[in-house]
Amino acid sequence: MRLQRCTRLTAAGCLLAMLITLGVAPSASAQETPPQTTVAVTPAEPQPSLEIYGFAMLDIGHDFKQINPNWSDTMRVTKLPSVEDQFGRDHNTFAGVRQSRLGVRASFPTDLGELKTTFEFELFGTGVDEGQTTFRLRHAYGELGSFGAGQTWSPFMDPDVFPNSLEYWGPTGMVFFRNVQARWIAVKNDTHNVVLAVERPGASGDQGIYANRVELQNIRARFPLPDFSGAYKYSRPWGYLRVAGMLREIKWDDVLDDQFDLSGDAVGWGLNFSSNINLGKHDVVRIQYVFGEGIQNYMNDSPVDIGIVNNPSDPVRPVRGEPIGLTGGVLFLDHTWNDRFTSSVGYSRQDNDNTEGQAPNAFNVGEYALGNLLYTPVKNVMMGAELQWGLRENFSDGFESKGFKLQFSFKYNFSHKLGG
Repeated sequence: MRLQRCTRLTAAGCLLAMLITLGVAPSASAQETPPQTTVAVTPAEPQPSLEIYGFAMLDIGHDFKQINPNWSDTMRVTKLPSVEDQFGRDHNTFAGVRQSRLGVRASFPTDLGELKTTFEFELFGTGVDEGQTTFRLRHAYGELGSFGAGQTWSPFMDPDVFPNSLEYWGPTGMVFFRNVQARWIAVKNDTHNVVLAVERPGASGDQGIYANRVELQNIRARFPLPDFSGAYKYSRPWGYLRVAGMLREIKWDDVLDDQFDLSGDAVGWGLNFSSNINLGKHDVVRIQYVFGEGIQNYMNDSPVDIGIVNNPSDPVRPVRGEPIGLTGGVLFLDHTWNDRFTSSVGYSRQDNDNTEGQAPNAFNVGEYALGNLLYTPVKNVMMGAELQWGLRENFSDGFESKGFKLQFSFKYNFSHKLGG
């Protein structure tokens, strides 16, 4: 019977039928429900990684007003004219690659946790290299577990407030400072983050209308303590709220042996409130409000921390220094139109409480605004156009100057990671 049935099957089919009959091959029902087995999976050990990243970026545009030539490719309002035609006449074309950047990030597992390091440069010269296309250190920072040290963002600032703009320098009313520091992350989870730091101190003073007096040529700044900063961040799916604080001691010594003693000291302090709010999937609102005294060097674009005031009742100390009060605000909206187009629009302002001894053309009020349209045709390539506006108001002479620019930028990102 079985042999007769095999004659009506193919050779392979007949062989399979015989194996099933003998119990060697699994039946159809057995094939449909294979036996379940459990395999233990051992989590992979963290691996060292090294990433080289950065971008090449061209900025080109037209300045319809005037600004310090060393800052022609920015809208830095403190560098707008403080007197009529200080930098020549209006209309100037600029171009440069100073925003281009190069960085290295590394990560290594250790018995004390993950060791992270960052080393990053850009080409935007400042200080003695003002106006130059030259290497400038941004970050040189390491972190092991909850402790970190080096140069990176001060805890007093919130880098996430910076808008998605083409203009390099950024909002005048924003706290923005990369500083040398040692920090401790006291709390870090999905909801709460607390960080405390001691930072490299530093401040500047304005001798104002007495700048030419010999008695003021021998004043030396001194900082007996580091600056103390800290921040708390509360994060939720809709965004976050953040508050940061700063406390510092500033001293100055009169080293000239004469009848005057112009030494003095001041306490600088500040509070910085900031937030990002997600309005649906396509919009992010970036907000910041800061106020304090003697914290100007932590601001993105602010001149001096200490101003001079008259003290005629004291013949030994006829003038003295006081910390300059400051308030600043930022309000920007970043909007995503689709996968390729985004825009940013917003406004920022800074107000200084100038002291009576400052020069009439000292910086008092700065305003800043921009709007742009950015296009990403393919991954790692961005181009866009941006309109920028700025305003500078002097302390007491009634003079103000405005800036107005049109900027086009082309940005090409790169990144290569090894390990990890």
